[in-house]
Amino acid sequence: MIYEIAEYIIATECTVRKAARHFNVSRTTVHDLMVKRLPKESSLLANKVARILARNKAERHLRGGQATKEKWRKVHVQCNKDHNVRCGPHAFGL
Repeated sequence: MIYEIAEYIIATECTVRKAARHFNVSRTTVHDLMVKRLPKESSLLANKVARILARNKAERHLRGGQATKEKWRKVHVQCNKDHNVRCGPHAFGL
């Protein structure tokens, strides 16, 4: 399973969360396998996976910001449909 997850992460450059969902295991399991066990099995694969995971970690604040932007765009569209005067985070006490 270690090699399958590693190959999947390398092929798709996905996050730990997406890999965990794909293999139906926890994020902790994926992370532990990739960080602790894979280097003992294959340093070449471990280095490739580590680079991808490091880049994903560095970019996660951007993905989070994009997700928030998309969430509020949907709220705004719904507010326009409902003709609600109060739209955005303040409308929900945020």
